[in-house]
Amino acid sequence: MANGILFPSLKPSSRTFNPGKYPSTDFESLDGTKTHIRYGNRRVNATLTLGFSNISDSAAGLILDHYDDVMAEYKFVKFTSDNGTSGIVDPGSGNFLTKEIAGTSGTGETRLGLKWRYSSPPTVTSTFKGRSNVSCSFVACLDSP
Repeated sequence: MANGILFPSLKPSSRTFNPGKYPSTDFESLDGTKTHIRYGNRRVNATLTLGFSNISDSAAGLILDHYDDVMAEYKFVKFTSDNGTSGIVDPGSGNFLTKEIAGTSGTGETRLGLKWRYSSPPTVTSTFKGRSNVSCSFVACLDSP
């Protein structure tokens, strides 16, 4: 089983989250009859994009190092309240978004058993000397050995 690696303790300046959808297929016959088949009870392809604005180049280097560590052996990314879920404060919702991103058990697994992986390499844009903007994209998938 793949191990998770904790994302660097950097607070994102922006976050985009899509909870994914349940896998299913629609079939339509020639006479117009439709059949809908759902393949599971867990959402798949949840996406998360974290943006870091005007961070130091050394902080950008931490993100790139993390990407290398995760992808070298195809591990997964673990988020905590110090990084991916930083800034989410809504006690009335039962911290739903925190559970979706960071998981409930601290293992890096979401409440639906999904684990985060990089969907593409981080994008680093130099803004001025020693400062950069970084964008990281992740996709949640069911873990497999």
